[in-house]
Amino acid sequence: MAVSDPTGTLARPLGVIERAGSEAGLRELAAIVEREAAELVLVGLPLSLDSREHGQAREVRSFVASLTAALAVPVVTYDERFTTKLADERGGRSALDARAAAVLLEDYLRAQERRG
Repeated sequence: MAVSDPTGTLARPLGVIERAGSEAGLRELAAIVEREAAELVLVGLPLSLDSREHGQAREVRSFVASLTAALAVPVVTYDERFTTKLADERGGRSALDARAAAVLLEDYLRAQERRG
């Protein structure tokens, strides 16, 4: 998980929620969304190199449906290709998955800024 600063410019890793799709995981996510006053939840969508969805992407879509039902804010998917590799190259103290979430969020924020 990662969260952006109030300006929507920078992202910082928050941590990792194990079994996020479980009832306990969804409750934990909802509590974090409320605590952080999140306006949107971004979920990485694992696409293949040719931009198609395969097995793991279908699992993510199922998770997104559960998350959408559990939260009062919009849930959006975004292409997560190469985020783990980029996070690993950047290094840092946070867990690799949390750093990858920050990379994903920063990329999404830049794309939104370009769209105006």
